[in-house]
Amino acid sequence: MSTADPCKKFACKLQQCLNDNVYQPSRCEYVIEELRQCCIKHSAISLVCDGIDTSKPYEHNTVDYRKAQK
Repeated sequence: MSTADPCKKFACKLQQCLNDNVYQPSRCEYVIEELRQCCIKHSAISLVCDGIDTSKPYEHNTVDYRKAQK
């Protein structure tokens, strides 16, 4: 019997945030941090966390196009 992935809800929340914000990670930093914190706790059992670097806080390197247009 498999258990539910403890970080899946945060991954889904991130996908929704990115979708709602034209895939601008700068607008979803709080959700990315929630996912990172979950992965710090559950990386050994969470498939969602595979490939997520939890060694340092997330820093985006993208430009928010709406802010750039102003």
